Amino acid sequence: MVSGQILVITMNLVLLLSTFIFFIGVCSEEALKPDVVNVGAIFSFNTINGKVAKVAIKAAENDINSDPSILGGRKLSISLHDSNFSSFLGIIGALQFMEADTVAIIGPQNAVMAHVLSHLAKELHVPLLSFTALDPSLSPLQYPFFVQTAPNDEFQMIAIAEMVSYFGWAEVIAVFSDDDQSRNGIITLGDKLAERRRRISYKAALPPDPTAKRSDILRELVKIQMMESRVIVLHTFSKTGLLVFEVAKSLGMMEKEYVWIASTWLSTVLDSTSPLKPETANSIQGALTLRPHTVDSKKKRDFMSRWNQLSNGSIGFNPYALYAYDTVWMLARGVQLLLDQGGTISFSNDTRLNGIAGKTLNLSALSAFDGGQQLLENILHTNMTGLTGPVQFNKDRSLVNPSYDIINAVETGYRRIGYWSNYSGLSIVPPETLYRKKPNHSISNHRLDSVIWPGGETTKPRGWVFPNNGRELRIGIPRRVSYRDFVSLVNGTDTVQGYCIDVFLAAMRFLPYALPYRFIPFGDGRENPNFNELVSQINSGVFDGVVGDIAIVTNRTKMADFTQPYIESGLVVVAPVRKMSSSAWSFARPFTPLMWAVTAAFFLVVGAVVWILEHRINDEFRGPPKQQIVTILWFSFSTMFFAHRENTVSTLGRLVLIIWLFVVLIINSSYTASLTSSLTVQQLSSTIKGIDALISSNEPIGFQVGSFTENYLIEELNVPKSRLVPLGSPEEYALALESRRVAAVVDERSYVDLFLSDHCEFSIRGQEFTKSGWGFAFPRDSPLAIDMSTAILALSENGQLQKIHDQWLSRRACSSESSETKSEQLDLQSFWGLFLICGIACIFALLVYFWLMFRQFNRHSPEELDPTSPVSSRSARLQTFMSFFDGKVEKSRSGSKRKSYSMSSNDYYREDESTYRSGRIEP
Repeated sequence: MVSGQILVITMNLVLLLSTFIFFIGVCSEEALKPDVVNVGAIFSFNTINGKVAKVAIKAAENDINSDPSILGGRKLSISLHDSNFSSFLGIIGALQFMEADTVAIIGPQNAVMAHVLSHLAKELHVPLLSFTALDPSLSPLQYPFFVQTAPNDEFQMIAIAEMVSYFGWAEVIAVFSDDDQSRNGIITLGDKLAERRRRISYKAALPPDPTAKRSDILRELVKIQMMESRVIVLHTFSKTGLLVFEVAKSLGMMEKEYVWIASTWLSTVLDSTSPLKPETANSIQGALTLRPHTVDSKKKRDFMSRWNQLSNGSIGFNPYALYAYDTVWMLARGVQLLLDQGGTISFSNDTRLNGIAGKTLNLSALSAFDGGQQLLENILHTNMTGLTGPVQFNKDRSLVNPSYDIINAVETGYRRIGYWSNYSGLSIVPPETLYRKKPNHSISNHRLDSVIWPGGETTKPRGWVFPNNGRELRIGIPRRVSYRDFVSLVNGTDTVQGYCIDVFLAAMRFLPYALPYRFIPFGDGRENPNFNELVSQINSGVFDGVVGDIAIVTNRTKMADFTQPYIESGLVVVAPVRKMSSSAWSFARPFTPLMWAVTAAFFLVVGAVVWILEHRINDEFRGPPKQQIVTILWFSFSTMFFAHRENTVSTLGRLVLIIWLFVVLIINSSYTASLTSSLTVQQLSSTIKGIDALISSNEPIGFQVGSFTENYLIEELNVPKSRLVPLGSPEEYALALESRRVAAVVDERSYVDLFLSDHCEFSIRGQEFTKSGWGFAFPRDSPLAIDMSTAILALSENGQLQKIHDQWLSRRACSSESSETKSEQLDLQSFWGLFLICGIACIFALLVYFWLMFRQFNRHSPEELDPTSPVSSRSARLQTFMSFFDGKVEKSRSGSKRKSYSMSSNDYYREDESTYRSGRIEP
C-alpha cells in the first residue's frame, strides 16, 4: 500500500518534471525566435538624401511587414537615428543600436562615420549597409562587414574622367570638401585621369560640408580664376555645392570658357528640390552632373507614382530612394534566408568588454550578433530584381553593371545628354540595351548629345586660358641684329614682321578660338640674344610663349614644350672654296695617286698571271723572252679597252680574265663619269670636307652669337672653347672666312642658305650633321602647344607654309651653289672590294695551277733523270723543273689521246709517244 503510493508519487513527479522541461524548451525556442527583427538606420535627416532615405526606408518596412511570407511572420522594426551632420552623434546612435540587439544597420550617410563604425561592426558582427557612404577607400578587406549598396564613387570618377577625355580637355581643377569621401574620390579621379593621359592641375579643398563658409569658397575660387584650366570638377555635398555655384556666378565663372562638372549631389538637388529657386537655377546653368541610372520597370513606376503620398510632398523623388528601398529588401531577404538555413537571431556578450565596463559607459551591454557572419554572406549573395533593376554583387562587392545618366543643367531645369556605364562607356542609348551586345570601350564609339555650356554657349569650350584670368598672351620674340628676315621690328614702330612671325600669325588663324596676345622683344638690340635665356623666360613667368627662329634642342625641351617644327634646320659647315681650273693633267684628276698606282699594278699582275696560266699550252703566249715580255704588257693594258687579241685557252686563265674584265668595266665607267663631271661642270675645292675634317684640323671655328651651336660643339663634339669664335652677322662671317680668322663657320642650314645667296665664294662642305627644326615654345603641359602643332600641320598640308617660306626665304642662288655637287677624287677605298676579289681569283688560279704542275712533274721526273748522273743534284732538278715549266704541251698527231712534250729550249730529253701517255697538263 505504502509502496504503491510511493510509486504513484514518483510517476507524478516524473510527469511534472517532463512537463516542466518541455515548457522550458518551448520557451527557449520562442526566445530564440523573437517576433521582432531590429534594424537601425543612421542618417542626417536635414539633408536631401536623408529625407529621401527616411521615406523610402519606412515604405520598404511597411511593404515587408504587410507580407506574412517575409521573415516568417516576424515584424521588421527599423529605428531611425538622426546624426544631424555630427559624426559623434552618429557613433552614439550606432552604439545604442548595438546595445538593443540590432541585426544590421542601414547607413551611415557619410564615409567619415563609415570608417569608424565599420570597426565596431567587424567586432560585433553587425553588417552595415550604406547607399550613400560610397568612399572608394572603404575596402572589403579592411572593413568586411561594410557593404555599399549603390555604385561606388570609383565608377563615378571613371565616368567623369571619360567625359573629360571625350571632350579633349587635358587638365581639370578639383574643388572638393575636405572629408574622407570627397578627398578619396578626388584621389581616384586623379588616377583615372592619369590612365587617360589627363591630370588634375590643382586641388581646392574646402571645409567639410556643411561648415564651409562663403569666404572659404571665395578665397579658393579667386585662386582658380588666375589659373590656366577652366574645367572644374566639383565633388562635395548639396549645401556646399550650391554655395560654390553661387559664389562662382558672382565672380563671372559661370560664363563662357568655363566648364563645370558636378558629382551626383547636383542631380539629387535637381530631382528633389524642383522647382529650384530662380537664383539657384541661374547659378548652375550649363553645368554637367551625373545621376545613378536605374532600369525603367513597372515596379519602379509604381513606386514613383505613390511617392508624393509616401512623402506627403516633403521631398522630391531621386534615385537614392530606390537604393534605400532595395537595401531594406536586401536585408530582409538575407534575414529570411538566415532563418530558413536554421540560423537564429541571438546575441552573445563579448568577454573582452566585461573588464573595461565603467560607471557611466555600459560597454558590457554591447553584444555580438551570432548570426552576423551568415547574414553578411546571404546579403553578398543577393540575386533579386529590385526597383533599381537587377541587384547582385561582384566578387569585389561592387554592384553589377554600375551606370549613370549624364545631366546638363539648363534654364528650364535639366536635360539628359547621354549615359555612362562600366560596360560600354559613354553612349546616347540606355545601358541596359547594350548589355546584350559585346562590351566596346573604344573611344571612337563614345557619343553624347549636344551640351549647353555656361554662358549659353553651344560650342565646346577649349577648357583653358592663359593664367591670370585669361589676360593677353605675352609672346617673347628675339630682337635680332642679323638675319632679320626671320624676325624683326620695323624701325620706329612696334610692328613685328618676318618669316617666323607670319607662320605664327597664320597658325593662330587656324585655332578654333580667339586668343589675345602681344609681342615683347627680348634683347639689347646690339647683338643677337641668347636663345637659351629667351626660352628660360617662360619658366620664370616673364613670357607665356616664345616665337622666333628657336631651334628645338634637348636642353630647351627641359624648360618648355615646343610645337611641331615648322621648318627643318640642321647644322652645316661653311668654308671658303676655290674654283678648280682645267690643266694639261686634268685627265688624271678622277683618281688619287694611290688609286692610279694600284690600278697599274693590277694590270701588270693580271697580265703576268694569265701568261703563267697560258704559257705551256697557248702558242700566243710563247716565243723569245723579249717577245713574251711585250706580250704580257700588251695583253695587260689592252684589257683596259677590251682590245686584247690573244685568246685564253685554259679554264683558270679564262676565270681570271673574266673577273678582271668586270673590274676594268667598273673602273672605266667610274673614271669616265668623274672626268666628264670635272671637265664640264664648274668644280669647287676646299681643304675642309665636312665636320670631321674641320674638327681634326685644329683651326678656329666660327658660330653665330646666341645660337645653340656653341654649346653643341663644346658638349657634343668636344671642341675646345678656345677654338670657337663668335660672329654676329653675315658680314662678319664673310670677313672672318676671307681673312682666315676662322677656317669655317658652323651654323644652322636656314641661316646658311640666306648667307650663301649673297656670298658665292663660300660653300657648304659635307652634309648636315644634325637634324632638328624650329618651333614655338610654350610653358610645360600647355594645351596651346598641342593646338598650335595641329595648326602648323594644317598649314603644311594646305601648302600655305611653303608659300610663306617662298615669300621670305626664296632668293636666287649663286650659280656655283647649284653646282656644288662634290667631285672629289675617287680613291682606293671605293674599289678595294673589287681589287680584293680579283686578287683572290689570281692567287687561287696560281695555287691550283702549280699544284697540278708539281704533281705532274713529280710523277715523271724519276723516269727522266739518270740517278747516277751528277745532273740529279738540286740545281739540276731546279733546272729540270724550269725546262719542264717552259715546255710546250702538244696533242699527238696519231689522233690518239696521248700527249707528248716537246722541249723547245733544250734537248735534255728524247722521248717517244709512249713515254708521255699522260704527260699533258691542262690547267
